[in-house]
Amino acid sequence: MSTLILAEHDGVHLHPATASVIAAARTLPGPIHLLVAGAGIGAVAEEAACIEGVARVLVADDATLEHALAEPLSAQLLALAKDYDCLLAAATSVGKCVLPRVAARLNVPQVSDITAVIDARTFDRPMYAGNVIATVRVNDGVVVGTVRTSAFPAVQQTQAAAECVTIECIAHAGTGASRFVRRDTTVSGRPDLATARVVVSGGRGLGSGDNYHRVLTPLSDRLGAALGASRAAVDAGFVPNDYQVGQTGKIVAPDVYVAVGISGAIQHLAGMKDARTIVAINQDTEAPIFGVSDVGLVADLFEAVPAVVAALQRKNARVVARRDDAANGSGGGC
Repeated sequence: MSTLILAEHDGVHLHPATASVIAAARTLPGPIHLLVAGAGIGAVAEEAACIEGVARVLVADDATLEHALAEPLSAQLLALAKDYDCLLAAATSVGKCVLPRVAARLNVPQVSDITAVIDARTFDRPMYAGNVIATVRVNDGVVVGTVRTSAFPAVQQTQAAAECVTIECIAHAGTGASRFVRRDTTVSGRPDLATARVVVSGGRGLGSGDNYHRVLTPLSDRLGAALGASRAAVDAGFVPNDYQVGQTGKIVAPDVYVAVGISGAIQHLAGMKDARTIVAINQDTEAPIFGVSDVGLVADLFEAVPAVVAALQRKNARVVARRDDAANGSGGGC
């Protein structure tokens, strides 16, 4: 059995989600190949070749693939599908757009949001906002699936580079119903929300976008955290929709998830309940978020969060003072 993974990238670097898909694929028998498609992607292909577990990197370098449009990418995958038993991609916006088209053209069912691999044709996936885990089996044909990356720890790079093979691009300019217009990106010095070790999220309880930034920015700065939000906060216009965590937003599994002013609707819990430690701050003692949190604080967030920030500042000051004392002691010793 062989597996082909659609690599996701920004034209310069491989997306961390791809390493998690490779981790899922390593539980399947047979070699793992990566398809790196785009324009001017030599550096991405080299990076992909150095990921542990990858046997071969297929490089499709053409201008028609530059913007990861669904039509040319799915056509490229379909041209390769006959040589593979399994086609995988991350359950990101790209994977969710491309893989269903491939499954439909191959006339096979798609397994979405894989969270566990039972065997080569049997997988676990969440249903009903994660309240039910379904075990599904693909009986015939090519296995086509998207992987929930938060369920698989990313594999690391290795010094032994896999073989890179340049393949023919079968897409042609002007084909397909969609066209690239422009890309608007949010530039931030903070960690990426999908891969951050610490996430601070705000909800409707913050009351406004000004309050969101005034209250949560100092806390996230102290923790080195990414900023997230509930759908209610996004719908209210507090922050852009790329901040949204939940069933219809981003699925995250950080080491620490801090939920501030979030009631804990089932759709939001589906996107963050796999976090290793969940901290909730809410003044409603009946808020559902306390049902999944490891640490819960019933308090006014406008008083509690600044108090937490002040405590972190004092702790940091004490750590710095101890380091200074240690340095002075070592410098003036015998």
